[in-house]
This record gives sequence, C-alpha cells and structure tokens, in this order.
Amino acid sequence: MSDETDNLEAEEDPWAEAMDEQADAETAGFDNLENDANADADGEVNLDVILDVPVEISMEIGRTKINIRNLLKLNQGSVVELDRLAGEAMDVLINGTLIAHGEVVVVNDKFGIRLTDVISPAERISKLK
Repeated sequence: MSDETDNLEAEEDPWAEAMDEQADAETAGFDNLENDANADADGEVNLDVILDVPVEISMEIGRTKINIRNLLKLNQGSVVELDRLAGEAMDVLINGTLIAHGEVVVVNDKFGIRLTDVISPAERISKLK
C-alpha cells in the first residue's frame, strides 16, 4: 500500500523525484583556495584578470514612491519630491551596490561627481549578509 501511496504522491508532485535525487546527491568538494594560482610570491592576489571586466556605475539623487494615478498625471514642469534634502550627498552605486557618497560638480559644462566618502570593503561585505 505504501508503494501505491508513493507513486500517487510522485504523480501529484512532479518535483518529488527531483528533490529525492537532490537529497541523495553528494556535495561537490572544492580544493582549498589558499594556494591560488593568481597570487604572486608575496601572497598578494593578482587583480589583472578582472581589470577589464565592465561594471555599471550610477549616481542616485534620491528616491520616492508614487502611485500609478499620480504617475500618469506627470507632465512637463511637474515636480517630484525625493527622499533627500537639498545639498545632501548623492549615492554612488556600482552594479547596484552602494560604494560611496559624493557631491555634484560641473567640469567643462558636463556634470560629474566628487567622492566625499568611500564605503570600506568591510562595510560593503557586512551589508551583503
């Protein structure tokens, strides 16, 4: 009777068999990464392999939430209130992760940002957890 019950459960839940296989699978093992091939004689990690990886950098003035009714009413000249005060530092994000704060500057008629506070790598890692 239990075999029939198991078969009915497997038919009702197509993922049951896959989950059972996953539970029985062995965990993949990885060698210790301390002897990294990208480390030089001093134990320093060689970053040359990632220096050409493109990342997206963006600056955020502020955010707000707005319902669709008010969004549809926006037109030229509308003002949207943001969650920041005038003169407050902007957020600098790389691939969506906050890495610094800065202020807007104008150089040769183009906007730029002067970094005023860079988030330490330890702080960035702690925010990911």
